[in-house]
Amino acid sequence: MPTLSRRQFSTSLLALAAGSGTQAAWANDFPNRVIRLVVPYGAGGGSDFVGRLIAQKLTETFKWNVVVDNKAGASSMIGTDAVAKSPADGYTLLLADTAHATNAAVVPKLSFDPVKDFAPITLVGSSPQLLVAHPSLPANSLKELLALPRSQSRQFGVGTPGQGSAPHLLYEMLKLQSGMELVNVPYKGGALALNDAVGGQIPMVINSMPACMPHIEAKRLKVLAIASPARNPKLPGVQTFAESVPGILGSAWYGFMAPSNTPADVLQQLDTSIQSVLKLPEVQARMASAFIDPLPPGPQAFSKLLKDEIARFQDVVKRTGFTPNS
Repeated sequence: MPTLSRRQFSTSLLALAAGSGTQAAWANDFPNRVIRLVVPYGAGGGSDFVGRLIAQKLTETFKWNVVVDNKAGASSMIGTDAVAKSPADGYTLLLADTAHATNAAVVPKLSFDPVKDFAPITLVGSSPQLLVAHPSLPANSLKELLALPRSQSRQFGVGTPGQGSAPHLLYEMLKLQSGMELVNVPYKGGALALNDAVGGQIPMVINSMPACMPHIEAKRLKVLAIASPARNPKLPGVQTFAESVPGILGSAWYGFMAPSNTPADVLQQLDTSIQSVLKLPEVQARMASAFIDPLPPGPQAFSKLLKDEIARFQDVVKRTGFTPNS
């Protein structure tokens, strides 16, 4: 067996040290090119607002080059699939939202695994879902709606942004827990449902707070309940779902993810940088004005929320027998 001389051994150690230094320098060089942030929706929605705000501030604060790529379609699945199949190097990120969990529960055969194919970076924030109604509805709260004769309430329609969406599954939770049955009316997007509610074509809608608030503030719609753990300071007189039906919660949340197997040091740098941006007073003010509340930061909190949400939605799907075509 060959042996190394002391001189050869010393030379080998120097070479290893030089190699380690090169690897460390490479890791510290991130990012050295454009970072693509995939928003799996078209421009103008909540995810697009969050993605563009954070991308802009990462670019301004750290001189990174972060560009937003709106890759819409199939309830966020087209853009999400593209990120899952991207190189795990930190240069392609996903702005994930609640659909990441609902799709896992309602779509039998996804082209990606929503947990195993992604590395959570950090949560950004969330907005509670609201049950809103046309002013003509003969109830001013969920409690009053539940008190109406079932023969009357089951004639009322409730609009949601599509079958299997978070608002639709929230309605299914409400039906399971309370026994109240409404007519589920799925729309191709929440804005269409809200417009019909304003026009009186449908009496109720479930949608997120940012989408509903302009209509509420203009008194075109009234709020029956909010799906948050406690009453919201911006709507202090509005009852929570849980005040009438315990255990009913629902929100539209947002968070950053990367393809699985992205290097740990890169994930750490992304997490630290995004959290720094979220602490900027201007960002906090713009989030608050969009009715987006902060969530616990970091990958562990995001991982827990995602797994909890998937399990919760899977339970609803199992108990109702819902399928995407039902």
